[in-house]
Amino acid sequence: MRHVVIGAGPSGVVAAETLRKLDPAATVTLVGDEPEPPYSRMAIPYFLIKQIGEAGTHLRKTANHYAARGIDLVQQRVTALDPKAHALTLADGATLAYDKLLVATGSRPVAPPIPGIDLDGVTSCWTLADARRIAATAKPGARVVLMGAGFIGCIILEALARSGAELTVVEMEDRMVPRMMNDTAGNMIKDWCESRGVKVHTSMQVTGIEAHDGALRVALKSGESIAADLVVSATGVRPNLELVADSGIKTDHGILVDRHMRTSDADVYAAGDVAQGIDFSTGDYSVQAIQPTAVDHGQLAARNMVGRERALHRGCVNMNVLDTLGLISSSFGLWMGQDGGDAAELLNPARHRYLNLQFADDVLVGATSIGLTEHVGVLRGLIQSKTRLGVWKQRLVSDPTRLMEAYLASTQAIGFNAAVLR
Repeated sequence: MRHVVIGAGPSGVVAAETLRKLDPAATVTLVGDEPEPPYSRMAIPYFLIKQIGEAGTHLRKTANHYAARGIDLVQQRVTALDPKAHALTLADGATLAYDKLLVATGSRPVAPPIPGIDLDGVTSCWTLADARRIAATAKPGARVVLMGAGFIGCIILEALARSGAELTVVEMEDRMVPRMMNDTAGNMIKDWCESRGVKVHTSMQVTGIEAHDGALRVALKSGESIAADLVVSATGVRPNLELVADSGIKTDHGILVDRHMRTSDADVYAAGDVAQGIDFSTGDYSVQAIQPTAVDHGQLAARNMVGRERALHRGCVNMNVLDTLGLISSSFGLWMGQDGGDAAELLNPARHRYLNLQFADDVLVGATSIGLTEHVGVLRGLIQSKTRLGVWKQRLVSDPTRLMEAYLASTQAIGFNAAVLR
């Protein structure tokens, strides 16, 4: 059996390792298109603030990790996929045959269509090569403009602010982290950032970038112009679908997969940012570009590729945890609520504490929190287990600080100190 995995991110690496474990006699090939050992994009900010070196971003810490496990690591771009021939074409013209294929090609940054986006000094922060460029400029006192304050943008914000740069953030939506946080939470994060010296413009767009006297000028829709030594674009990502575009494999926003992570081609699977799979909370099919989902996808796809277990995907809970200059925020499931549902909310702006719970009948379906850490396991556990809270639902609506009591009354305990909310 010949297993091939395209994509050397978390999903692809976990899949390759799982394939090797479950199918010792098979050949396992992992194909990545960067001249780097497989690494975690989520570790790049820690590299930028010198908390880790480049080796610290690597998903596996020994140079011979893959070879020692009988995994062939190929560092080339795949240029064509022929499902009928069960073959891939590589950038050097070589072909690679497979019996079962996993497409885990991930996603890539979307550059806003504005003048000057291709100028020197304007970059994304997606690859180690990007990080090296940023590290060379983002020094103490450097003027940096960050376009985008979504999840990825806020991770980058942390690193840029800690570098000592003079940082300005421009977000087109009316709050920070708009796809993860409601108005109250997003604006609390904005206030926190501004109190720590970061300038934040929300409901604002960059209309163009110009080179000016050896630096850059960033034009805003308001008419304001900001001088910058570096502009970092973090305005969103899109799945890498080009490889399957002419293959006959069905796509929508991502590659459509069933509960086995199998595509419309019986011998081709997809996982991670490129896969459009079932959402735990809604039952709809969507792309969830977060690392926990990518890892789950990779493990599940590998088990089904081997065929020993017909593992079904129950869907992943949408989960995000963010550290923004020391302020921890998180959201889970249907954090925005659902029609006809109930909500409980507790707000302490002075202490930067916030908790919002969303219910459908007596089931917790979503949550948002700011400034809290001990409760994360409780929230995820209740949402993922779809635990019926009974009388505890109304008690939580009246007093969200009783979350731990509700959890203990309905399932096993995970540590939570309600006093931190008060």
